[in-house]
Amino acid sequence: MLLALSVTTIVIVVLLWEVFMPHLEQLWARHKAGRALVPGYDHDPGRDRRAEQRARALLKSCVNEEEWAMYRDLGLIRVWGRGGEGVEYAYLVYPHKPIVAYLPQTGILLNEYCVEFPDETRPYGSARLPDSDDVLAKWMALTGDERRLIANANMHLPGRQVDPKQVRRDLWRLKQWERRRLGDERRRSTSSGSLNA
Repeated sequence: MLLALSVTTIVIVVLLWEVFMPHLEQLWARHKAGRALVPGYDHDPGRDRRAEQRARALLKSCVNEEEWAMYRDLGLIRVWGRGGEGVEYAYLVYPHKPIVAYLPQTGILLNEYCVEFPDETRPYGSARLPDSDDVLAKWMALTGDERRLIANANMHLPGRQVDPKQVRRDLWRLKQWERRRLGDERRRSTSSGSLNA
């Protein structure tokens, strides 16, 4: 009787061990991973938002008033090309998308230029800059040394990464935005002229 009771107890312990062991291993692995994840670093969910706010302030301080208003209102910046021989072209600079070259007179899309500016700051750097920092880096590269940026970029035909329909809508939105802005400036100059008279 005692032998049967002790064998039954051993069998029950082994079965319980088999049932609960995977759960215990998972709990132990979670415990170890939780402690070793990032020692001494508490995740701050607002860090990315604050980084974008700082990036927007920096962008605003670097670009002119029209370019800042364009980015604030439309989410992109137009940069005029510096080509010679009277050919006028421009670029649309989007956050985290290729730079799109186009002819403003006709709206014909020329090329997409893929460039990347990774965030290499330590200890929290990531492969992705805040949106406004990405736009600022592209703007600085285009206005500072356009030829070098274009020579080093991966060039593709329009539509490879940026939908041409979206670019055409953005060009239309840009024209509408410029018309409204021009109308606002005319009204301001007219009203300030009548106040001075």
